[in-house]
Amino acid sequence: QVQLVESGGGLVQAGGSLSLSCAASGRTISSYTMGWFRRAPGKEREFVAGITRRSSSTYYADSVKGRFTISRGNAKNMVYLQMNSLRPEDTAIYYCAVHVGSSVERETDYAYWGQGTQVTVSS
Repeated sequence: QVQLVESGGGLVQAGGSLSLSCAASGRTISSYTMGWFRRAPGKEREFVAGITRRSSSTYYADSVKGRFTISRGNAKNMVYLQMNSLRPEDTAIYYCAVHVGSSVERETDYAYWGQGTQVTVSS
């Protein structure tokens, strides 16, 4: 069993930056692809970014590509999301999760979700 806790969310003006962290406990996550998802008000949860077990590959939603960077620190059992050039439409609750399926962009292929951290971008 893996427990995930997200942190780093907050309020920021458009154009600003935030760094999110996902701390895992209970089991090591070094052997799993990890992902970040988000849920904006009134919308379904959507894929944001993913990273493979050895950081050999990264994946990004078109809406965040070039602005967000996913990384991991396996020695610390953590995953990170650096968010730059934030826009009001980035406002959402951000979640990290463990990939257990075949598609890095499919929500149902993830398990062991964290509780989320709120990101609010003002305009």
